[in-house]
Amino acid sequence: MNNAQAPVKMGYVWTICLVAACGGLLFGYDWVVIGGAKPFYEAYFAITDPAQSGWAMSSALAGCIFGALVSGWCADKFGRKLPLILAAVLFSVSAWGTAMATHFDMFVIYRIVGGVGIGLASALSPLYIAEVSPATTRGRFVAVNQLTIVIGVLAAQLVNLLIAEPVASDVTRQAIVESWNGQMGWRWMFGAELVPALVFLLLMFLVPESPRWLVKAGRSAQALRMLERMGSREYATQTLNDIERTLQQDKQRVAFSSLLAPKVKPIILIGVVLAVFQQWCGINVIFNYAQEIFASAGFDINGTLKSIVATGIINLIFTLAALPLVDKIGRRKLMLLGASGLTVIYILIAGAYALGIMGWPVLLLVLAAIAIYALTLAPVTWVLLAEIFPNRVRGLAMSMATLALWIACFLLTYTFPLLNDGLGAAGSFLLYGVICALGYLFILRAVPETKGVTLEALEIQLAGGANNVK
Repeated sequence: MNNAQAPVKMGYVWTICLVAACGGLLFGYDWVVIGGAKPFYEAYFAITDPAQSGWAMSSALAGCIFGALVSGWCADKFGRKLPLILAAVLFSVSAWGTAMATHFDMFVIYRIVGGVGIGLASALSPLYIAEVSPATTRGRFVAVNQLTIVIGVLAAQLVNLLIAEPVASDVTRQAIVESWNGQMGWRWMFGAELVPALVFLLLMFLVPESPRWLVKAGRSAQALRMLERMGSREYATQTLNDIERTLQQDKQRVAFSSLLAPKVKPIILIGVVLAVFQQWCGINVIFNYAQEIFASAGFDINGTLKSIVATGIINLIFTLAALPLVDKIGRRKLMLLGASGLTVIYILIAGAYALGIMGWPVLLLVLAAIAIYALTLAPVTWVLLAEIFPNRVRGLAMSMATLALWIACFLLTYTFPLLNDGLGAAGSFLLYGVICALGYLFILRAVPETKGVTLEALEIQLAGGANNVK
């Protein structure tokens, strides 16, 4: 009997995975809260320059890039648990500091601090979950991390809507500055993150370290005890033997050069392309620039805030629907469905803008795009990134892929205003449609199916070529 069939204490596994997934919740909240606060903090700080406005929106992404860059080193040096505790501390500091900011530079500094936390959590939460999950349900457990991201996104959208007082359609910037929204409202939007951040910090002290990192660090006895808490003695012994066997195949010191090894480099390439594609598929433009997109479709500030919440609700519903599908249908089919579906929807959105069809048709198409993304590319990309890399280099490889993801996100966020100015909304969404079509071809050609395969068996199969796994 293999370890996938051995009995596992699912209640315990769910508990530790949900705690780790709180990093995803804070990632989602911190990432999206700025969108609803944007009209108010921009008025408070007298931001009128497009470059300064773009820097305020993307400064956290600079922190994300740094956090992702060091996450692999932190994961290999200190394990998965301690860096997640650090991420919780950074989220807490960012929430407090951003809410208390009295000038723009202070605001940006604390946004960058929060971004470092996002970079760490976005890499290490799914990595930890993948390493403690049984093979048969690993996709579902890692997808829970995406679910908590979505819950964080919706929480930020609801907090923004509940905190913001109604705004007149013809309100002036000076009136916003003098209003409660302009003086205090946006501060409460950012500060509300402090509550879940502190809860995450406390709970992380209660979860165990990843058994796969413990074995790699020469602490097999501790890893065995942790695995015995997850399942039977047989499950623990078999899993430990699998981990030790894959690690013994290569005892060389892990360095970034290890990612260029002939058997590893093709897998790294798949991971990096998938990470970049998840961002360049364009859906995050809708979250980051929802105000501009819905305003161009004819919605005022109040209508925009309500429409943003609608996107969050759809995001949550279809992420929940994705949880059982990841292990039932498989990763590859869902990725192909997402890429092809977004291609069609973006072409329709581009057509709507080109023909001057505004208002509800655009909102419905946007909601359809979010539904497809939440069901496919959003959760499945994180599942694949958490499971395709070899044990020995998983920390560094995950760091590299997450770094690529956040660089891609930064470029996407920074370039959208330029694309929108140069190509118009129709041209921008048409470009994203082309990118999604190219992503479909890449997935069809290069991405393997990984459902139901243990991480150790998957490593052996992928070492012989990614397409060996169907």
